[in-house]
Amino acid sequence: MRHQRPEASDGAASAALPSSETIEVLLNRVSVRKFSDRPVDEAHVEAILRAAFRAPTSSNIQSYSVVVVRDREILKQLQPITGGQPHVAVAPVFLAFCVDLTRIEEAMRLNGHDFDDNNFEVGLVSAVDAALVGMSAYLAADSLGIKGVMIGAVRNDAAATARILQLPRRVYCLFGMCLGWPAETPPQKPRMPYEAMVHYERFGNRPDSGAIAASVRTYDRQLAAHYRATGKRTTDDSWSHDMDKKFVARLRDKLRSEVKAQGFDFL
Repeated sequence: MRHQRPEASDGAASAALPSSETIEVLLNRVSVRKFSDRPVDEAHVEAILRAAFRAPTSSNIQSYSVVVVRDREILKQLQPITGGQPHVAVAPVFLAFCVDLTRIEEAMRLNGHDFDDNNFEVGLVSAVDAALVGMSAYLAADSLGIKGVMIGAVRNDAAATARILQLPRRVYCLFGMCLGWPAETPPQKPRMPYEAMVHYERFGNRPDSGAIAASVRTYDRQLAAHYRATGKRTTDDSWSHDMDKKFVARLRDKLRSEVKAQGFDFL
């Protein structure tokens, strides 16, 4: 079904914007957490990952690896780390997207160097690389009709995730992804207003520039209406309330030390 786009800010119907199959996949994207019993075969997984590995990579470093998990015992061990998310234990396939510096470290070793005393940049671009591959995999899967959801909660205990997946030094799991054939597709959440996130030439330099507060208030109302339409209880300041609750305490405060223990001591 074709995505129903909202009105553009200039009053023209945004449905008149250029489109393509890829754009439609993105516009219709939702996170799916309920899967049918139909298995995701290895050919589909390989097709998805081979396509994803063509994602952009900084200076061709290709600093990522993916652990494909189907074993129910391993998934059951990962589930508590993710806050007990039920779909983690029952997903037909779980992909663990990892930042992996082992191949670069070998290249440096061959040239008489090592990663010791490196800096923040290598950790940052490696995480970006892995994230690009993950999103590319998600879209490749979606284009085949396979749906899923990203699982950042593997970082709730990065050390335990590393032990369960037997990750070596210089590798840590950035996020996971549950994939399967959908049994139920939820309605799409609204996003923050386009005009609040797009700037021209310089930050804030746009004809319809408004206060950040106004954009947040607008989105609060839209998200609250969405949640209530789906039967979910929420506050009138839905997004603001949730963001404050999430970040008022330091989030994953042990993550830096856990990642350092995996050999990323330059982050």
